[in-house]
Amino acid sequence: MAVLEIKDVRKEYKEAGGILKGVSLSVEKGEVVVILGPSGCGKSTLLRCINGLEAIQGGEILLDGEVISNRKNDMHLIRQRIGMVFQSYDLFPNMTVLKNVMLGPLKAQKRNREEVKAQAEQLLLRVGLIDKKNAYPRQLSGGQKQRVAIVRALCMNPEVLLFDEVTASLDPEMVREVLDVMMDLAKEKRTMLIVTHQMEFAKAVADRVIFIDDGVIVEENAPETFFTNPKTERAKQFLQAFTFERRHS
Repeated sequence: MAVLEIKDVRKEYKEAGGILKGVSLSVEKGEVVVILGPSGCGKSTLLRCINGLEAIQGGEILLDGEVISNRKNDMHLIRQRIGMVFQSYDLFPNMTVLKNVMLGPLKAQKRNREEVKAQAEQLLLRVGLIDKKNAYPRQLSGGQKQRVAIVRALCMNPEVLLFDEVTASLDPEMVREVLDVMMDLAKEKRTMLIVTHQMEFAKAVADRVIFIDDGVIVEENAPETFFTNPKTERAKQFLQAFTFERRHS
């Protein structure tokens, strides 16, 4: 059984019309799925629907065979099982790094403080930030903030991790430190859905690539096939645009 199943999911906004137009996708345990597509195609919206931040207007989303879509009363419990890392970090500025990481496990999961602290410190050590545990977000670089955000998600022990353009707002030299952490998670066989514009990273980390355009899945393939021999003309155009940008940047 797939860990995560998305069945004919549709998302609409009154002012914008259909954003997701019947998306179906299943994710196996330990699989890394990278979602690619042009801006505005529905990639980030799909992640927000999976995490319950957006209601859907049709279809179903299942976690371990259980329908989780549009469950308003206990969505906070579902979010403990589906971690999400955003582009904007969303760290509490008045809390130290360690307190930011520990907050969710202590408040939402009611776990033992010493156990949580030990796990938080172990994770911070792993991403090279143990020396920053008593620092505040304002004292960190963008790359450091994003690594803290990843640690915060990991400390909840989620079944699935969602990454929404987590390097988009970082300076180029900070991108690598974040991508290295995500590569390590992939090697551990963490179940992950990643929205990114980092093509080389996508090629290296993905077990499968999903290409979305105009709210539908246009192509789905192994990374080596998608990047070297895409099946659809739309995917070819998309990849050619990135090749052009890279050559002229």
